[in-house]
Amino acid sequence: MLQVNNIEVIYNHVILVLKGVSLEVPEGRIVTILGANGAGKSTTLKAISNLLHAERGAVTKGSIHFEDFEVHDLSPNELVTRGCIQVMEGRHVFEHLTVEENLLTGAYTRKENRSIIAADLEKTYSYFPRLKERRSSQAGYTSGGEQQMLAIGRALMSKPKMILLDEPSMGLAPQLVEEIFEIVKDLNEREGVSFLLAEQNTNIALRYADYGYVLENGRVVMDGEGKELRENEDVKEFYLGMGGGGRKSFRDVKNYRRRKRWL
Repeated sequence: MLQVNNIEVIYNHVILVLKGVSLEVPEGRIVTILGANGAGKSTTLKAISNLLHAERGAVTKGSIHFEDFEVHDLSPNELVTRGCIQVMEGRHVFEHLTVEENLLTGAYTRKENRSIIAADLEKTYSYFPRLKERRSSQAGYTSGGEQQMLAIGRALMSKPKMILLDEPSMGLAPQLVEEIFEIVKDLNEREGVSFLLAEQNTNIALRYADYGYVLENGRVVMDGEGKELRENEDVKEFYLGMGGGGRKSFRDVKNYRRRKRWL
């Protein structure tokens, strides 16, 4: 469904951020990109959704194909029309509009009549009952969790085949993070929507993802099935904080980079 082949991304004609990233998202799967801050997760998603130009970035090598279309040839709104949409990090709702008006902006690129869009709005409310309760509230006055639900619901209104989800857990309480990921799983199973998640919360991402890629300094350093990565000793130690061998002194861990076998 989505193939990213050996891409390089440069910002401001100078700063090389991605160095030969390749990944694949098969239809109907949840795939996650893991890594620390600055590893290149968000840049990868923006390269796929063609939003790099707004930040003076460009894909200088490699190719990205969504359903056999070269992404580089499409504008971001054409990509949304073809079924690939991004939910940005930090939610980015229209604060002055109501919750319902925000959801309806998601259907802007669709050409169907009002009754079909109204039916889809009700379906979105069935996944996010909390939004239905707040439908006439101004989005700027809703909580962080409700805004994240609103951002995903708005993306859902575009009838996507794939949603690129950037840091959905950021700034949310643990029980809300769980709720958001349960909804993602539900949408994947019942609506057949594929997901590509960029997430720092490795623990929860690997619980829900079918497949994962670990990014370090703009390179894919490891990939595998979600369960396989959860059991991997390096991932446990460096991302889940669960390295074996009991407590370690600072003297043991100060050679962190040298001991990361993949660097």
